[in-house]
Amino acid sequence: MTQPSMAGGGKLKVNEYEIKEDLYYTEKHEWAKIEGDLVRIGITDYAQKQLRDIVYVELPEKGKEIKKMEAIGTIESVKAVSEVYSPISGEIIEVNTELENSPELINEDPYGEGWIALLKPTNLKDEIKDLLTAKDYAEFVKKELEEA
Repeated sequence: MTQPSMAGGGKLKVNEYEIKEDLYYTEKHEWAKIEGDLVRIGITDYAQKQLRDIVYVELPEKGKEIKKMEAIGTIESVKAVSEVYSPISGEIIEVNTELENSPELINEDPYGEGWIALLKPTNLKDEIKDLLTAKDYAEFVKKELEEA
């Protein structure tokens, strides 16, 4: 059984999967980073490693109002096509257009250059309570690995 371990720089590790401590997570493997009154979202290191080589990203529409856990786009890899869900409700105010020409950024830097969308939340205070902390997400990933 693997224990989540502390790696340098505010990160947890479960096996080879990195989990950043300053983010919130979903059980569908998306992350949310609060940046002032906005929230940046993407998929986790675990998700991108499960997908392997990402070849295409369908981005959400800028200006679109979305509900929490609504599908906002898809990620295609050589292995599978997966939907991306929004961890919170809000309006998409920016999308990472770099992913159109360089979808591999998600594999290379899922928590940085590989972000997917920036949104203005409509109910962050209540919805943030439903998301997982880094520690909770690490436990969730550990369970998934044990069941695999």
